[in-house]
Amino acid sequence: MAMIEGILALPDVRLAYWDTGGPGTPVVLLHAASGSKDVWEHQLPALRGAGYRVIAHSRRGYSGSEAGPRDAPGTGSGDLLGLLDHLGVATCHLVGTAAGGLVATDFALSHPARLRSLTLACTIVGVVDEDYLELGARLRPAGFTELPIEFQELGPSYRAENPEGVARWLALERRAHPGGRFRQAAVNRITWQALRQLALPTLMVNGDADLWAPPAIQRLFLRCLPRVQGVVIRESGHSAYWEQPEAFNAALLDFLKGH
Repeated sequence: MAMIEGILALPDVRLAYWDTGGPGTPVVLLHAASGSKDVWEHQLPALRGAGYRVIAHSRRGYSGSEAGPRDAPGTGSGDLLGLLDHLGVATCHLVGTAAGGLVATDFALSHPARLRSLTLACTIVGVVDEDYLELGARLRPAGFTELPIEFQELGPSYRAENPEGVARWLALERRAHPGGRFRQAAVNRITWQALRQLALPTLMVNGDADLWAPPAIQRLFLRCLPRVQGVVIRESGHSAYWEQPEAFNAALLDFLKGH
């Protein structure tokens, strides 16, 4: 079956998406702030080959999608709900990496009945508790976000060993947000207390060289989320889905099989 590339027309914006279709259980992929619907080239064949229906979209302002009204940017969670309704997806496995993990968590808090499972990869999740924000400030001091994006988001092993992969990742990153990165607020206030009520089966995937969300960050969530398991991928930075796709896909598929 041919993959469908379509446009979701919401009341205030048009968003680009792709959908492999078919009878398989849907898996929806949410990209990082450095990506778009186009970054999943390593996951698409693995998930499709395992029999899943795979769906991804570009959030507002990202590759192929309109930004919409800047003074009323909507929410990533609300746009995702519109996409699922448009495609007739009653329930799905939701996978979010980095900033996509924030959207995934927000959606899970608002619409847990629409999800079979939740995968949060290399993400700070969006917790707003003061202790967590202070920890983030210790990890990422002033000026960190001004460093080259490939230094922030790709681990040193990958940058050393795979210059072609770095170049491809950078090309997709530059194509992802031609008008600058676009931010949308969350529907929910994401706190430790809120996460303790999230009873969905959850997988946390982190890279051992992730400057944004190292294994110590993962351990905080493993102690908080009620039904969570964690995987740490060796020699990977903040883009484990890209840097170590075989390990990432194996962990994801093993988790999905159980749910």
